[in-house]
Amino acid sequence: MPRHAILVIDMLNDFVGEKAPLRCPGGETIIPDLQKLFKWVRARKDDDIHLVHIQEAHRKHDADFRVRPVHAVKGTWGSDFIKELYPEGDEYIVPKRRHSAFAHTDLDLYLREENIDTVVVTGVWTNVCVRSSATDALANAYKVITLSDGCASKTEEMHQYGLNDLSIFTKVMTIDEYINAWEKGEDPWIGGGDAENKVK
Repeated sequence: MPRHAILVIDMLNDFVGEKAPLRCPGGETIIPDLQKLFKWVRARKDDDIHLVHIQEAHRKHDADFRVRPVHAVKGTWGSDFIKELYPEGDEYIVPKRRHSAFAHTDLDLYLREENIDTVVVTGVWTNVCVRSSATDALANAYKVITLSDGCASKTEEMHQYGLNDLSIFTKVMTIDEYINAWEKGEDPWIGGGDAENKVK
């Protein structure tokens, strides 16, 4: 039986919404699709797919601010999750201070404790934090899936550049394709419809 962790990366107040200082306009367009994905995962009520919420939570004088404006400082409104995609129950939250969800966090430890074999990336920005997290997932020997309509960037061009890079080393598919594969008893990372792809 495959075990997946869906990383929801930086869907935070400082990135998504009209008041966001580092607004990623595409982030607002993916909210309904991610809500559909959340609803489906939560309705399963089993342990083979985990929602893991990745949260930028910087120090006040974080080194990241040498190259970007101050944003998502730990404990502030900007670092909090948008209300439409707020974590529920015991869904795991991983605070981070760098682009990758794996950099200096306990994400890899959590995934190994939960026997996760596949990391599924969503969130913002496709060409920055999503791509960085996917790269480190591969480096840590996980299978990686990118949900193309569950990711966004500042512009559609940036989003497509990110997807082009991600397609080299991850499986790129839509949220509907991902859900449908599970519903048909297939491992989405393998794909296809023959018997050897059936979830066991």
